[in-house]
Amino acid sequence: MKTKQEHIKSAPLIASPPKSKVQTYSRYKDSGVEWLGEIPEYWEVSRLKNHINMITGFPFKSEKYTDEGIKLARGINVKEGVLDWGETRCWPKIEDHLMDYLLKDGDILIAMDGSKVGKNFCQIKESDLPILLLQRVARLRPKKTLISNYLYNNIANRNFLLWVEMTKTDPMVPHIAPSDIKNFQIVIPPLQEQTAIANFLDDKTTKIDQAISIKEQQIALLKERKQIMIHKAVTRGLDDSVLLKGSGVEWIGEIPEHWEVKRLKFIFDKIQTGTTPSTSNQKFYDGNIDWYNPKDLNNEVLIESERKLSKLAIEKKEIKFFPKDSVLVVGIGATAGKTSYLVNEGTFNQQITGFHSNTEHNKYYFYLLRNLSEVMLNTASYTTLAILNNEFFKVFNLIKPPLSEQKEISKYIETASQKIDTAITLKQEEIAKLQEYKRSLINSVVTGKVKVC
Repeated sequence: MKTKQEHIKSAPLIASPPKSKVQTYSRYKDSGVEWLGEIPEYWEVSRLKNHINMITGFPFKSEKYTDEGIKLARGINVKEGVLDWGETRCWPKIEDHLMDYLLKDGDILIAMDGSKVGKNFCQIKESDLPILLLQRVARLRPKKTLISNYLYNNIANRNFLLWVEMTKTDPMVPHIAPSDIKNFQIVIPPLQEQTAIANFLDDKTTKIDQAISIKEQQIALLKERKQIMIHKAVTRGLDDSVLLKGSGVEWIGEIPEHWEVKRLKFIFDKIQTGTTPSTSNQKFYDGNIDWYNPKDLNNEVLIESERKLSKLAIEKKEIKFFPKDSVLVVGIGATAGKTSYLVNEGTFNQQITGFHSNTEHNKYYFYLLRNLSEVMLNTASYTTLAILNNEFFKVFNLIKPPLSEQKEISKYIETASQKIDTAITLKQEEIAKLQEYKRSLINSVVTGKVKVC
């Protein structure tokens, strides 16, 4: 197991700017903390607990949540630098025993659980209030020795994330304890410099965030372009001059006059819902046979599953192989309609339905069904939980171009998608570099490696 010092040393290093462009302090001293290195001579190193008042939230009862009232800051709302109110829960009113859990302008929140523990934090603004603090979220309120914005930048500093990586517990559900947050060591400059540093970083990081936002918008436009390209190809073909006819199906609209509309059961030779072997026999789960679940279908193309099954599960007929070159669709739950292409022979659980044709081009139908996922959900009959069962699938109408065109369309989509995906990857790499530059900048400034005032 790595020591704290080894964890810090293993962090990716960022090349320092040319010396001529970096202003430094005149005199430095050893901080006494290996990963902090040298700090300005008159700055001090101190544990966070000496400069903050910290509490964790109140255990509000979920059955008493309301749609209106005082917003509750839950772990799910605390994201990377922002409060996300996509899933808002409220409390009817502020009672006397809840006064300590009312948040104030400048409070720092840290989500204490989850895979992104150490990354999910935010700062409360006046416009956010009033808010009550829920359990599993830590509230840091600076004392007079610490400026809120300077504290925020120390939590945004990559050293804090490394500290969390060293101290968090339970790898299944990562958690950081309040005592570990309090024991995080930061560098404390005079208040006037804290303010200047916070103002400098606010200006610089805002510009970096704006640059990142522009690139994220560009990625969104590229993804939209890809979706439009695929939709046009699978529903109209590649010949813009072809004559069209009504399909007779409202959501399909017009199609090339030589294409057909067929029910799904007449296109695929094999339609099969998966199974889950008995969990009482762990020998079924000790093997190398791919067994896909809805989580695996986050990938468009399926090459290998996260979980595996044994040959015994096949021999005991707990599962059945499904052929390669097939289409898998999630049929139930929050991800119903999600569609992937199965490259190799495999198996899957009962939440997934597989489709395979011996005569049609399965890759074309992968693109078509993936494009129609929302249509399927809007067409299916269900109340609260989305369900796409075999009875629904069999009578669902699909477009049927000639086989030669299916192959041409599939090849065209692959080529065009590759170009768009390459452009998206380049934008993502640019974003990653900007994010790393931001982290490096914050670290250099709050540890005194760079002088900004």
